[in-house]
Amino acid sequence: MVGKVFGTMEEKSEELFSHHMIHESVPFGVLLAIVGGFLDAYTFMSRGGVFANAQTGNIVLLGVYASKREWRQALIHVPPILAFIVGVIVTEWIRNNQSRLFLRDWPQTVLILEIIILFIIGFIPDTISSIVVTAIVSFVASIQSSSFRKLVDSPYATTMSMGNLRTASQAAYIAFTKKDRASAIRAVRFFMVILSFIFGAFLGGLSTLAMGVKAIWIAAVVLVCSAVLFSLGKGKNKYESA
Repeated sequence: MVGKVFGTMEEKSEELFSHHMIHESVPFGVLLAIVGGFLDAYTFMSRGGVFANAQTGNIVLLGVYASKREWRQALIHVPPILAFIVGVIVTEWIRNNQSRLFLRDWPQTVLILEIIILFIIGFIPDTISSIVVTAIVSFVASIQSSSFRKLVDSPYATTMSMGNLRTASQAAYIAFTKKDRASAIRAVRFFMVILSFIFGAFLGGLSTLAMGVKAIWIAAVVLVCSAVLFSLGKGKNKYESA
């Protein structure tokens, strides 16, 4: 059954790499998931133990510290939550005004914006308040999660794993109980994204220990790879249309 799954995925590779589908493809999703895991590990280890992506965790910690009347610790978790909200708003504004902004491919614009911001963050010394940096990273995570929300034919997240894990588990159950090939393919895709997120967290933790605040540049490099993949898909689509 696994062989059939991978065979079917290979048959659909041309479809996945078309210009209209490239930012919904599995390779693209894998790269973004690596970045998602990396950013959480980076901010947690180098910027005060606060998550950049997992706003559920920040909200819980906000409530926990508030219940203990540790107001300073509670307030540390507010900026990343607010920055995440701003990121959603900015993404929607770019999406709805791409013609006025003369943007042919707004997802590519978002990638470039992410790369620039992460590159700048690498120059911010650890003497600067971690709250500021974590808020900026949360903004980046927000525009990524708001911009890239579909993996081939299913909604997913590149900056968190709970929903992906639920979808993967549900698809695997259907695949094994009903011998459903489409569900098996979906399960494989989502487990690939989850494993990529874990790898990103591992890479983020390892590189942060070795490089400190400049480790964020590794995430920027992965995003550059995503941008190159997007451009290749775009170029291929133009070639096929010619």
